[in-house]
Amino acid sequence: MRKSRAAGLLVLLAVAVLALGGCSRSDVTSVEVNKAIAVMHPTEGSKVKGFVTFTKEKNGIRVVAQFEGLTPGLHGFHIHEYGDCSSPDAGSAGGHFNPAGAPHAAPTAEKHHLGDLGNVEAPKSGPAKYDKVFDFLKFEGPYSIVGRGVVVHADPDDFKTQPTGGAGARVACGVIGVAR
Repeated sequence: MRKSRAAGLLVLLAVAVLALGGCSRSDVTSVEVNKAIAVMHPTEGSKVKGFVTFTKEKNGIRVVAQFEGLTPGLHGFHIHEYGDCSSPDAGSAGGHFNPAGAPHAAPTAEKHHLGDLGNVEAPKSGPAKYDKVFDFLKFEGPYSIVGRGVVVHADPDDFKTQPTGGAGARVACGVIGVAR
């Protein structure tokens, strides 16, 4: 039984290799991305959930987010290095997305992490909403945000503390995926 199962897997693998053999990397990645989304899930002990959309516009990428369950006030909001929210505290998402090795700062600063999106403000009642356009975000190339993690934090980003902004625990995490 095991030998026939292994043989079947080898045949399937061989077919996949043959089918992909004529494809180049550019064939696979040639689809133009105009929109992406991250569905935000609570970390362990949190009730924060929501979504973040990323939409290409003429002057950059518009980031629109909505969160439920945040305490009133400001909360750090960042794109993180890895699209992995599997650990209970979302630590698996790594640090802020920072391919250029810049210091942490506000997204309006001359030098900052590419993942620095500032703060989301949660009202006393109702969902927290965020809507900003950034000219430094990209859907393609080595600085692409597609497949990265998005995290909202328990505390405000102070724009000074290195490398995290002192934003505290990660209360929700999502992975940026291509959308229609």
